[in-house]
Amino acid sequence: MHNSVNHPDVLIVGSGGAGLSLALKLAEHGVKIAVLSKFALTEGSTFYAQGGISAVFDAEDSIESHIEDTLDAGAGLCDPDIVRLTVTHGKSSINWLRSQGVVFTGEETESGEFKLHLHREGGHSHRRIVHTADATGKAVSLSLIERAREHANIELLENHNVVELITGPCADSASPIGRRILGAYVLDTQKQKVRTIAARAVVLATGGANKVYLYSTNPQSSTGDGIALAWRAGCRVSNMEFMQFHPTCLYHPEARAFLISEAVRGEGGKLILPNGAPFMQNYDPRGELAPRDIVARAIDAEIKKRGIDCVYLDISHKPETFIREHFPTIYQQCLDYDIDITKQPIPVVPAAHYTCGGVLTDSYARTDIANLYAIGEVACTGLHGANRMASNSLLECLVFAERAHIDLVKKLPEIAPPPLLPAWDESQVSDSDEEVVVSHNWNELRNFMWDYVGIVRTDKRLHRARNRIELLKKEIAEYYGNFRVTSDLLELRNLVIVAELIIRSAMLRKESRGLHYTLDYPELDDSQPPQPTILTPVKIEGRNTYEMPEMNG
Repeated sequence: MHNSVNHPDVLIVGSGGAGLSLALKLAEHGVKIAVLSKFALTEGSTFYAQGGISAVFDAEDSIESHIEDTLDAGAGLCDPDIVRLTVTHGKSSINWLRSQGVVFTGEETESGEFKLHLHREGGHSHRRIVHTADATGKAVSLSLIERAREHANIELLENHNVVELITGPCADSASPIGRRILGAYVLDTQKQKVRTIAARAVVLATGGANKVYLYSTNPQSSTGDGIALAWRAGCRVSNMEFMQFHPTCLYHPEARAFLISEAVRGEGGKLILPNGAPFMQNYDPRGELAPRDIVARAIDAEIKKRGIDCVYLDISHKPETFIREHFPTIYQQCLDYDIDITKQPIPVVPAAHYTCGGVLTDSYARTDIANLYAIGEVACTGLHGANRMASNSLLECLVFAERAHIDLVKKLPEIAPPPLLPAWDESQVSDSDEEVVVSHNWNELRNFMWDYVGIVRTDKRLHRARNRIELLKKEIAEYYGNFRVTSDLLELRNLVIVAELIIRSAMLRKESRGLHYTLDYPELDDSQPPQPTILTPVKIEGRNTYEMPEMNG
């Protein structure tokens, strides 16, 4: 097998928990791997994950209980077989991470054994969240990066952004659409050059799509790239209407996606309007301690109804020492923005947090294209259904990295090396003199997605959004056809596709279920068993690209 960056055996797109876990597992078998990171290796969502990883370690807990909680959170749309598969591998996933040098919070027992400390989070009926203080993702990310840097079979390429996947024909039995993956065109953003990377298999581990919204808890990189790449290459996409919002994100022009923990409400923080009046009691008898989606919808309703920018979370009635002791990180972070939470309320807005849908995969992370895999938040495995339960996301990354690893080790020796691929054609384009178009379209997209396809939807809002998206798509397609690609342009082009997938999926669901809430259909539709929303792209005549089918109404 080849050993050059232009011909790795496996190309992994994304350097978070899913991508690096798979790279390390495959490298042990002598497989040559290139891992692409759009920015620096530490820029993905894994690095910023505060919570932890759910797994059954407590003697009083059980696999059955974890399954039940997950199915319950998923509101009837989880695949029970996938839930069981994922939850059953919780313990082995944690043990594998520990073997890679990840240190979790815990203590030694009298018998000299190490006992993990377990948190409890919303939706879980037991303590089952393995964590490293309140920065689990950072610990996982740094350990995996360190291991990957040491491995001779892994090449890490930072500042590389995929432009397009390259596919070719294959026997239909391997792919429902008769295509196989051959590699990808990749923009090296530092050299501003597009290179061709051929590979026997490609794995998308690109994370979610939450930057499609104005407010998001995600890093800048979450632009749905893998979902858009797979869609344009012909893969089906599922459940994109289920976008999870966190109710309280710090609202400040300079604050980049800082979460204000649910624990602040747990310790007596009150949500208030700019005039100081509380409002949660009007929405739910549990007030501030209602489930996340209810709190997020209530804040959203007040902001829309009153035309205000944000609401406030006030814990200043508690003693200063109590606040500083319980919330040192939040206290310090807010102080950096001149907000003293011991004396004044915190401005907050809900923010897009997690993409529950994605590229449709099977139990081995395989997509509709032969030898193309999707793992982590980019994929829709059937685990999360209509709402992801806390801390099941890093677990899914680890379990499906292992599943893809099992399948690849078996299949790689039989996959024919890709043919010689054509170089990227830049002969018809020039450098853009209008970068402002990209930033303007980006802002417009994120604003109308927030206003019309956010936490609360209506048919009218969705139609408005769809009309806007049609105009943006035309502008961006024209721009993309005429100018050299830049990282910002690639992200915008992908975001527009993802936005349309979210809008289309939301229009198809005529009920409120899980994270999809519409004022026109506020109830569950129990007339038939619930079904996932699956969108299938159509092939453009005479070309190897796929796009959105026409929609009636």
